[in-house]
Amino acid sequence: MEEKHKGKALALLRAAGKYKAVLLVIAAGVICLLWPSGGGGEKEADFTAKASSADQELQQLEAIQTEMEEILGHIQGVGQLQLMLTVDRGREQVLAGDTTLAYSGPTASPEDYSRSSETVVLSGDGGSVVVTQEVWPKFRGALVVCQGAEDPAVQLEVIEAVSALTGLGSDKISVVTWAE
Repeated sequence: MEEKHKGKALALLRAAGKYKAVLLVIAAGVICLLWPSGGGGEKEADFTAKASSADQELQQLEAIQTEMEEILGHIQGVGQLQLMLTVDRGREQVLAGDTTLAYSGPTASPEDYSRSSETVVLSGDGGSVVVTQEVWPKFRGALVVCQGAEDPAVQLEVIEAVSALTGLGSDKISVVTWAE
């Protein structure tokens, strides 16, 4: 019986590996949509851009949830299900900066120093910033409501699958029975 569960777990991990490319394409699309397009730098435009970015992050999270629901629905015994993911923090971008350090006195023990930093802006692209690092949302927890949750084997398979796809520990994933 244990070999059967190991085989299912391996098949699930292979399926998750198959969908990594899909998730990467979605992520690349979101990056392209969120890439700064420049502009006048008006406060109203900044507010609109932030609201738009938040909407796009929500759409990305919903797309991930939908894809995961589809994948989890293929696990034998799960039946109808619904998934909810929560995030600890949103997506962040680290921008390139040009830092200048000036000091007076000997270099071994300077008496006074000043430091200034400016964000690197490309002049040819209408003022686009340079992103050096993209930090994706960190998941906080997951709730899976499914028809097959009464079976401990199904619960374990769902927990392992969600953990593999999100990086969450089993203590952050809850699998509960679907109410008829």
